[in-house]
Amino acid sequence: MLHLRFNQISILIILLLASAACSTPKDITYFQDLKDAQIYTVPTQTIKIKPADKISIVVNSRDAQLTDMFNLPYVPRNIGTSASGRGTNQGVSVYTVSPEGSIDFPFLGEIKVEGMTRLEIAALIKGMLISKDLVRDPVVTVELTNGIVTVMGEVAKPGSYAIDRDDMTILDALGLAGDLTIYGKRQEVKLVRSYGDRQETYIVSLLDVEKLRNSPAYFVQQDDVIYIDPNKTRIRQSTLNGNTFQSTSFWISLASLATTITSLIILK
Repeated sequence: MLHLRFNQISILIILLLASAACSTPKDITYFQDLKDAQIYTVPTQTIKIKPADKISIVVNSRDAQLTDMFNLPYVPRNIGTSASGRGTNQGVSVYTVSPEGSIDFPFLGEIKVEGMTRLEIAALIKGMLISKDLVRDPVVTVELTNGIVTVMGEVAKPGSYAIDRDDMTILDALGLAGDLTIYGKRQEVKLVRSYGDRQETYIVSLLDVEKLRNSPAYFVQQDDVIYIDPNKTRIRQSTLNGNTFQSTSFWISLASLATTITSLIILK
């Protein structure tokens, strides 16, 4: 009778643990606060230039020869090779923003660009070219060439991805990385952002779209790092065979061992 009762208890424990293992966690589905036909507004963002950024500046006008003076030549410089002439250049070189937040532009000298958007820089240079009577009808285009966001942790494709527009969001970045794996913690997505010599960390949840869109981390900026923590299941799997006291397999093995020992005692 004791043997039978113990076996029944062991089987019940196994069934309960198996049921818990097969249950669907509540922290998997994104945007759990969204409702059908719900409308909400999202603030916009325009990336601002920081020291160490690399920007390309191209000046065009009806007089191509005139505007060539303001477009730096792109000359590949590899070890063991010499610089070639302007006629063989392809593309335009970039300006590296100095630690003081400025660039040295041909004929215009030092221009402060830190804290400005691409459109603001383009308008500033255009105005300076016209006011100094250097180009009558300039069209100035400014692009950020080294803007990247790095995604690490529990995603399908960790790596660094180019920021191809001003309003790129953390969701866009995670999409480029192939989305979170089933083991990623959706309620604690970390974003590390650099401000000169200091860094700030933001923690957002993908389960609550209302809080997410109001977070400073919703729009990504150049050099942001996104990290996805592993959930408890992944952490358990990282131990030897996953057999910790928290794992289902541990308790099943323990129940099986207890049943075997009980059987041996009863047989004696």
